[in-house]
Amino acid sequence: MADSDDDIATSSDNVTFEEMLADTENEDMASGERSADDLEAVFDVPVRLSVVLGRTKMPVSNLLKMDVGSVVELDRQVGEAVDIYVNDRIVARGEIVLVDGRLGVTMTEIIKAG
Repeated sequence: MADSDDDIATSSDNVTFEEMLADTENEDMASGERSADDLEAVFDVPVRLSVVLGRTKMPVSNLLKMDVGSVVELDRQVGEAVDIYVNDRIVARGEIVLVDGRLGVTMTEIIKAG
């Protein structure tokens, strides 16, 4: 995971899923060489997907005082977008949702690689 805010893409890097798709389609047409079949070799490669709800810093002494029921205050507000990482690289932002009693995440922004 990213250790600092410097690792997180700025808002100028944010694009919608539709914009990303359009860019990909335009590149495919221009090169004439890419297709979905080209990616088939990596379809079964496992990746680690992480959703970061928030972060905080605290001294070890406070950490050692924690017990069952302790609350850790994070740097995010309720309803604020969460960061979605694939293999420690931010790829999207989204919102937490509840699906059949389980937590999930809906992607609301795709972060353009850069």
